[in-house]
Amino acid sequence: MHAITIPEPGGPEALVWDEVPDPVPGEGEVLVEVAASAVNRADLLQRQGFYDPPPGASRYPGLECSGRIAAVGPGVGGWSVGDEVCALLSGGGYAERVAVPAGQLLPLPEGVGLVEAAALPEVTCTVWSNVFMVAHLRPGETLLVHGGSSGIGTMAIQLAKAVGAKVAVTAGSEEKLERCAELGADILINYREQDFVAEIREATGGAGADVILDNMGAKYLDRNVRALAVNGRLAIIGMQGGVKGELNIGALLAKRAAISATSLRARPLSEKAAIVAAVREHVWPLLSGGHVRPVVDRELPMPQASEAHRLLEESGHVGKVLLVTS
Repeated sequence: MHAITIPEPGGPEALVWDEVPDPVPGEGEVLVEVAASAVNRADLLQRQGFYDPPPGASRYPGLECSGRIAAVGPGVGGWSVGDEVCALLSGGGYAERVAVPAGQLLPLPEGVGLVEAAALPEVTCTVWSNVFMVAHLRPGETLLVHGGSSGIGTMAIQLAKAVGAKVAVTAGSEEKLERCAELGADILINYREQDFVAEIREATGGAGADVILDNMGAKYLDRNVRALAVNGRLAIIGMQGGVKGELNIGALLAKRAAISATSLRARPLSEKAAIVAAVREHVWPLLSGGHVRPVVDRELPMPQASEAHRLLEESGHVGKVLLVTS
């Protein structure tokens, strides 16, 4: 088969479409013939040499895919050759085939096409596990999403609105904020021109955000704590703004607030399977009912993965960039 390889870490040009050995499904795995994969910021870090796959995972980038089951390994029940699926991966999505633990498979939601389904596994699992399973967002509460026009952000807006929450977003342009509003965002904050702490307080009558989904890390840590409501919950899922920040414990105590930080890729198979099962139970009906939809910025042929990485680095996209096999 062919896959995107990274012979040496570097810029987008480091990605090479090359012939590699076919994967073989092991115990509890299926082999998926990949229709499409999606580009995530973690892939950019892996390309640069900063985010190696966990032990035993494919060395090729790609944390999600869609496709058809080509083979079923020993010990797998409930799935058959030919089933159309999408999957959460630890790696290997930028390829023509990938071996996937059966617990990380999802059927295609009704009304979602095979290619666009590649935009779903990573964002739905990330948002559901952090915003709902960890931070317990409830109807009537306010969620602040940093990077509202990203793949994660566009899904977080829709899921929060679907459960009856109020949604605030930050984004870097009026065009991106308009797209967030179309998805249901109530409070629109241009982080280049506005102070999100002041804006969220004003919009909530001084209360602040009950839950904050943050992809920035250190750069926003202090301001996120100040933007939290009493009993607020900050869920950190990224480090785009650095890894070390100063935390005012007094402010956290005064608000009786909580901070969590999670990732998906290195979790044990059982934990990922539990998250996937929760997504299938709670999110898939919303997709099949048309209440939530994948947001795809564009599709590119998989050999053009370097161009897809450039697009993400320029941050001009809204939603997901997909890589499609021929």
